[in-house]
Amino acid sequence: MNRYPSWKYLIIAVSILLGLVYTLPNFYGESPAVQISPLRTAPKADTVLLQRIEDALKKANLPVDGMFLEAGGVKVRFADTDTQIKARDTLQSLLGSGYMVALNLLSNSPHWLTSIGALPMYLGLDLRGGVHFLLQVDMRGALSKALDRYSADIRGSLREKKISYAGLDKQGSQITVKFRNTESRAQGKAEINKTYADLDLREENVGAEFYLIANIKQEAQVRIQSSAVQQNITTLRNRVNELGVAEPIIQQAGVDRVVVQLPGVQDTAKAKDILGRTATLEVRMVDEGRDLEAALRGQVPFGSELYNERGGGPVLVKKQVVLTGDRITDAQPGFDNNSQPAVHIDLDSNGARIFKQLTHDNVGKRMAILLIEKNQAEVITAPVIREEIGGGRVQISGRMTTEEARDVALLLRAGALAAPMDIIEERTVGPSLGADNISRGFNSTLYGFLAIAFFMTVYYLVFGFISVTALGVNLLLLVGLLSILQATLTLPGMAAIALTLGMAIDANVLINERVRDELREGLSPQAAINAGYERAFGTILDSNITTLIAGIALFAFGSGPVKGFAVVLCLGIATSMFSAVMVSRGIVNLVYGGRRKLERVSIGQIWKPTTDKR
Repeated sequence: MNRYPSWKYLIIAVSILLGLVYTLPNFYGESPAVQISPLRTAPKADTVLLQRIEDALKKANLPVDGMFLEAGGVKVRFADTDTQIKARDTLQSLLGSGYMVALNLLSNSPHWLTSIGALPMYLGLDLRGGVHFLLQVDMRGALSKALDRYSADIRGSLREKKISYAGLDKQGSQITVKFRNTESRAQGKAEINKTYADLDLREENVGAEFYLIANIKQEAQVRIQSSAVQQNITTLRNRVNELGVAEPIIQQAGVDRVVVQLPGVQDTAKAKDILGRTATLEVRMVDEGRDLEAALRGQVPFGSELYNERGGGPVLVKKQVVLTGDRITDAQPGFDNNSQPAVHIDLDSNGARIFKQLTHDNVGKRMAILLIEKNQAEVITAPVIREEIGGGRVQISGRMTTEEARDVALLLRAGALAAPMDIIEERTVGPSLGADNISRGFNSTLYGFLAIAFFMTVYYLVFGFISVTALGVNLLLLVGLLSILQATLTLPGMAAIALTLGMAIDANVLINERVRDELREGLSPQAAINAGYERAFGTILDSNITTLIAGIALFAFGSGPVKGFAVVLCLGIATSMFSAVMVSRGIVNLVYGGRRKLERVSIGQIWKPTTDKR
């Protein structure tokens, strides 16, 4: 009656073993560390860099707890934060501006645990420390960029279809295409309507010119703005991942805001540098018909801008952007026909069409390719177009090293921001404050567990001790499961763990009281145990399902810390059902199930109802 088959005990044993193994990494803690990542123009991270770092730290008499090379850079572990900060300053002065030297935290888990994928839980900023940014996307900028793309696309489409037009201007939130007669305007309107469904067109006559005015439809504006936020999130994530920042959190907050959290990074200036390192490409035509000498004296012609060509002299470039980095599908470093470093770029179908038309119409003229990074534009190269270039494959070369070609390709692959972003909130959480939060959260859970254990053991005796053991298994499984899923634990998550303990012990209280009721009714101890677990299960299931529904609702409609609380709560419901019912029943079966003549069970005082004989 009260015996489990072997396979059930095997499930319990394996679950406890896995929970123990995957919980262990959380007890080793983290050490302060320094992360060194190469920036643009710097050599890549290799054994030579590793040796330079090791020699520099030895010369400065800074003890190291560990040092290892990763794909994105070098990480060095230290015993305390004072040594960490001194090492950061030493390495920054040694390596110069070509490298990013940032403070970080690394897990102390032994190799045998990490080799089987046993990793500690991710900790949020409130527990681990780090930097937090709230960025706001400029929605007007997103629409302006969309209008720039439409302007270039419409110009290319009209030329390709050989529809004559007198000019095209972008004014505010609309595009004006000028025609000399109504026939050309009708042809242009038909082509634009067919190709660009997101544009609203209206006709207008101004003197002897016939205008076609295009506005982006309202639903298309909403879609463009939403897409801009998502593209910015992807771009930021790509940049942070490429630079090796561990466990970043980049997510949308509201309609036009993005939250960026970089746990373990303590240097706000370095974090801003990470977020700012996005690049885009622009193709423009060189303005060769204007006076360059006058421009150098400060008289820059209207519609042009003055730049310096990399490794060359000044060059006058038209403001009109013919092609942008939005059309790039891939960028890889390589070499040109002269074995010089170059970047090979693949364009999408629309970009390939525009570039083909551009090179076809401007053979013999110079084309400028600008790289824009941190709002600083630089003409990488300004070659003469020798022939029409089709196929969507473009090559950029011009006095760059192999490392520069690699970094430019990396930046272009990461993509450009679809719209400008401003940091409207920033804060730094120090590691000492995070450690204090962890200590407070751990102590509150520990003291709550001890109080529950004392009450249950005193009130229910052996059954109470079994309940406490099952509660400990529940906590072990929950932490192990969070570690396996690599969930991010925050202070609300720790509150959810404490709440889970209360819910789990509540299920055991129901079971114990049901067993007492059955004993009061006169059932034998073995029958009372069996009936108590069977009849309490329905009530436990109902209460946990209702709580699970609330947890799912919190996860679906909440954000940030609320979602973290909901995740821990839902996982805790699953582990508490397993531990409160299956694990505690297994222990009870081991203690009492093998006794043939069981006279009584240790479950505390059983008060039998008195009978009124009046």
